[in-house]
Amino acid sequence: LSKYEPLWNWIKENSTESFKLTFDEIEKIAGLPIDHSFLNCKKELLNYGYKVGKISLKGKTVDFEKV
Repeated sequence: LSKYEPLWNWIKENSTESFKLTFDEIEKIAGLPIDHSFLNCKKELLNYGYKVGKISLKGKTVDFEKV
């Protein structure tokens, strides 16, 4: 079970084609701050029908896209 499971489930239930979340929004949804492990865990999102697009460290946002 991934520590980002709550986030993946939220994204799956959102059912939007593509959208952007801030690091703060991700922290609220996942219940934990985004950290370097997110880069390794992001491939899990493919199992939910989405992928991680652009990650902006400057803007502190992550783009998600339906696959």
